[in-house]
Amino acid sequence: MNDKSTARQHSDKNAADIDFGVLPDLLGYHLRRAQIVMFNDFVKAMADVQITPGQFGVIAIINSNPGLTQSALARAVGIERSTMVAVIDALENRGLVERRPSPNDRRSYALVLSDKGAKLHQDLGPLIDQHEQRLSDDFSEEEKNQLIDLLSRIANGSR
Repeated sequence: MNDKSTARQHSDKNAADIDFGVLPDLLGYHLRRAQIVMFNDFVKAMADVQITPGQFGVIAIINSNPGLTQSALARAVGIERSTMVAVIDALENRGLVERRPSPNDRRSYALVLSDKGAKLHQDLGPLIDQHEQRLSDDFSEEEKNQLIDLLSRIANGSR
């Protein structure tokens, strides 16, 4: 059999028939696949409000920490400041977040949710709960808490 016929045979395989090699033994592989499933469900659940998982995270943190600076927020979520500026710009353009002069540092801004942003945060609660429930239905409460603990250990250990 030549290389072309072997390549053709492999290209016609269904996903269930594909040998994933070492990938099923790798934690990172499963984390990434789970993230894709979580994000896809989140995007579907939030289609009417057009909020991404990252934007929701920013809204939730600002809601719990009004007056937080962009730099502190970027550090807290582990992204570059320039990336955070783009996220805040998008949320500000939608009227969800306001930048106010920081009372402690004239060079930075304090972030707060606008009235529209606060209402959206409140309205998203049930949608977030439904999203989380859909994806954790197969877990007992103990298993869900254990998974959160294990993932937190990975996330906090890499900082």
